[in-house]
Amino acid sequence: MTTTLELATGTAEVPSPAPPGPATLRLPYAAESAAAARRLVRAKLTEWELPDLVDDALLIISELVANAVGTGCQTHMVVAIRRPTDRTVRLLVSDGSASLPVRIDAGPDAESGRGLDLVHKLTNAKWGVQLWPRGKVVHADLPTTHAWRCSEGSKAGPSA
Repeated sequence: MTTTLELATGTAEVPSPAPPGPATLRLPYAAESAAAARRLVRAKLTEWELPDLVDDALLIISELVANAVGTGCQTHMVVAIRRPTDRTVRLLVSDGSASLPVRIDAGPDAESGRGLDLVHKLTNAKWGVQLWPRGKVVHADLPTTHAWRCSEGSKAGPSA
Protein backbone atom coordinates (compact mmCIF):
# COMPACT_ATOMS: atom_id res chain seq x y z
CA MET A 1 0.00 0.00 0.00
CA THR A 2 1.36 3.45 -0.88
CA THR A 3 0.46 7.05 -0.32
CA THR A 4 1.08 9.64 -3.03
CA LEU A 5 2.74 12.88 -1.94
CA GLU A 6 2.86 15.92 -4.18
CA LEU A 7 6.26 17.56 -3.98
CA ALA A 8 7.51 20.79 -5.55
CA THR A 9 9.25 18.71 -8.20
CA GLY A 10 6.41 16.31 -8.94
CA THR A 11 4.67 13.33 -7.39
CA ALA A 12 6.34 10.60 -5.36
CA GLU A 13 4.96 7.42 -3.87
CA VAL A 14 6.03 6.42 -0.38
CA PRO A 15 4.93 3.42 1.66
CA SER A 16 1.92 4.06 3.89
CA PRO A 17 2.45 3.51 7.59
CA ALA A 18 1.62 0.04 8.80
CA PRO A 19 -0.95 -0.39 11.53
CA PRO A 20 0.44 -0.40 15.06
CA GLY A 21 2.32 -3.60 15.76
CA PRO A 22 1.20 -6.92 17.17
CA ALA A 23 1.01 -7.73 20.85
CA THR A 24 2.16 -10.84 22.69
CA LEU A 25 1.64 -11.94 26.27
CA ARG A 26 3.16 -14.85 28.20
CA LEU A 27 0.69 -16.32 30.69
CA PRO A 28 0.55 -19.17 33.20
CA TYR A 29 -1.73 -22.16 32.65
CA ALA A 30 -4.41 -20.81 34.97
CA ALA A 31 -8.08 -19.95 34.56
CA GLU A 32 -7.40 -16.30 35.40
CA SER A 33 -5.16 -16.04 32.33
CA ALA A 34 -8.28 -15.72 30.18
CA ALA A 35 -9.00 -12.31 31.72
CA ALA A 36 -5.47 -11.08 30.92
CA ALA A 37 -5.80 -12.38 27.35
CA ARG A 38 -9.13 -10.57 26.94
CA ARG A 39 -7.58 -7.31 28.20
CA LEU A 40 -4.76 -7.65 25.64
CA VAL A 41 -7.17 -8.32 22.77
CA ARG A 42 -9.54 -5.50 23.75
CA ALA A 43 -6.63 -3.04 24.01
CA LYS A 44 -5.24 -3.89 20.57
CA LEU A 45 -8.62 -3.83 18.85
CA THR A 46 -9.28 -0.45 20.46
CA GLU A 47 -5.88 0.80 19.29
CA TRP A 48 -6.62 -0.49 15.77
CA GLU A 49 -10.07 1.16 15.90
CA LEU A 50 -11.91 -2.13 15.33
CA PRO A 51 -14.69 -2.04 17.95
CA ASP A 52 -16.96 -4.24 15.82
CA LEU A 53 -14.60 -7.20 16.39
CA VAL A 54 -14.31 -6.94 20.17
CA ASP A 55 -17.19 -9.19 21.24
CA ASP A 56 -16.34 -12.05 18.87
CA ALA A 57 -12.61 -11.75 19.54
CA LEU A 58 -13.10 -11.89 23.32
CA LEU A 59 -15.20 -15.05 23.02
CA ILE A 60 -12.64 -16.66 20.73
CA ILE A 61 -9.59 -15.81 22.84
CA SER A 62 -11.39 -17.02 25.98
CA GLU A 63 -12.06 -20.37 24.33
CA LEU A 64 -8.52 -20.78 23.01
CA VAL A 65 -7.01 -19.91 26.39
CA ALA A 66 -9.41 -22.28 28.20
CA ASN A 67 -8.33 -25.07 25.87
CA ALA A 68 -4.66 -24.32 26.56
CA VAL A 69 -5.30 -24.30 30.31
CA GLY A 70 -6.99 -27.68 29.92
CA THR A 71 -3.87 -29.26 28.41
CA GLY A 72 -2.31 -29.56 31.86
CA CYS A 73 1.03 -28.10 30.73
CA GLN A 74 3.17 -26.75 33.53
CA THR A 75 5.18 -23.85 32.05
CA HIS A 76 3.40 -21.05 30.19
CA MET A 77 1.28 -20.28 27.16
CA VAL A 78 1.71 -17.39 24.75
CA VAL A 79 -1.24 -15.29 23.57
CA ALA A 80 -0.88 -12.95 20.61
CA ILE A 81 -2.90 -10.71 18.33
CA ARG A 82 -1.65 -9.74 14.88
CA ARG A 83 -2.74 -8.12 11.60
CA PRO A 84 -1.35 -10.49 8.94
CA THR A 85 -3.17 -8.43 6.29
CA ASP A 86 -4.97 -5.10 6.36
CA ARG A 87 -8.28 -7.01 6.29
CA THR A 88 -7.54 -9.70 8.91
CA VAL A 89 -7.02 -9.86 12.66
CA ARG A 90 -5.40 -13.09 13.86
CA LEU A 91 -5.68 -14.36 17.45
CA LEU A 92 -3.09 -16.95 18.49
CA VAL A 93 -2.52 -19.14 21.54
CA SER A 94 0.49 -21.42 21.80
CA ASP A 95 0.84 -24.14 24.39
CA GLY A 96 3.20 -27.00 25.18
CA SER A 97 0.84 -29.80 24.20
CA ALA A 98 0.92 -31.69 20.91
CA SER A 99 -2.72 -32.74 21.39
CA LEU A 100 -4.80 -31.28 18.59
CA PRO A 101 -8.05 -29.48 19.34
CA VAL A 102 -11.08 -31.35 18.03
CA ARG A 103 -14.58 -30.06 17.34
CA ILE A 104 -17.16 -32.39 18.82
CA ASP A 105 -20.90 -32.65 18.51
CA ALA A 106 -21.89 -31.81 22.08
CA GLY A 107 -25.35 -32.99 23.02
CA PRO A 108 -27.99 -30.58 24.30
CA ASP A 109 -27.31 -31.54 27.91
CA ALA A 110 -23.50 -31.42 27.68
CA GLU A 111 -21.81 -28.91 29.99
CA SER A 112 -18.83 -28.43 27.69
CA GLY A 113 -17.65 -29.18 24.17
CA ARG A 114 -19.14 -26.28 22.24
CA GLY A 115 -16.17 -23.90 22.28
CA LEU A 116 -14.39 -24.90 19.09
CA ASP A 117 -17.70 -25.04 17.26
CA LEU A 118 -18.24 -21.44 18.37
CA VAL A 119 -14.73 -20.50 17.14
CA HIS A 120 -15.47 -22.25 13.84
CA LYS A 121 -18.70 -20.28 13.37
CA LEU A 122 -17.36 -16.89 14.46
CA THR A 123 -14.36 -17.15 12.12
CA ASN A 124 -16.29 -18.61 9.17
CA ALA A 125 -14.06 -21.70 9.45
CA LYS A 126 -10.87 -19.62 9.31
CA TRP A 127 -8.97 -21.14 12.20
CA GLY A 128 -6.33 -23.80 12.44
CA VAL A 129 -3.42 -25.41 14.25
CA GLN A 130 0.29 -25.55 13.57
CA LEU A 131 2.31 -28.20 15.39
CA TRP A 132 5.75 -27.31 16.70
CA PRO A 133 8.42 -29.58 18.20
CA ARG A 134 7.27 -28.56 21.70
CA GLY A 135 3.58 -27.93 21.32
CA LYS A 136 1.25 -26.11 18.97
CA VAL A 137 -0.19 -22.76 17.98
CA VAL A 138 -3.93 -22.43 17.48
CA HIS A 139 -4.98 -19.40 15.46
CA ALA A 140 -8.32 -17.85 14.59
CA ASP A 141 -8.84 -15.18 11.93
CA LEU A 142 -11.49 -12.48 11.94
CA PRO A 143 -12.14 -10.31 8.88
CA THR A 144 -12.05 -6.54 9.39
CA THR A 145 -14.68 -4.26 7.93
CA HIS A 146 -12.10 -1.80 6.64
CA ALA A 147 -8.49 -1.68 5.51
CA TRP A 148 -5.74 0.25 7.23
CA ARG A 149 -4.66 3.55 5.68
CA CYS A 150 -3.11 6.87 6.55
CA SER A 151 -5.23 9.95 5.94
CA GLU A 152 -3.51 13.23 5.04
CA GLY A 153 -2.62 15.34 8.05
CA SER A 154 -3.44 12.68 10.62
CA LYS A 155 -1.84 9.69 12.22
CA ALA A 156 -2.29 6.30 10.62
CA GLY A 157 -5.81 4.97 10.99
CA PRO A 158 -8.33 2.62 9.43
CA SER A 159 -10.38 3.57 6.40
CA ALA A 160 -13.80 2.52 5.21
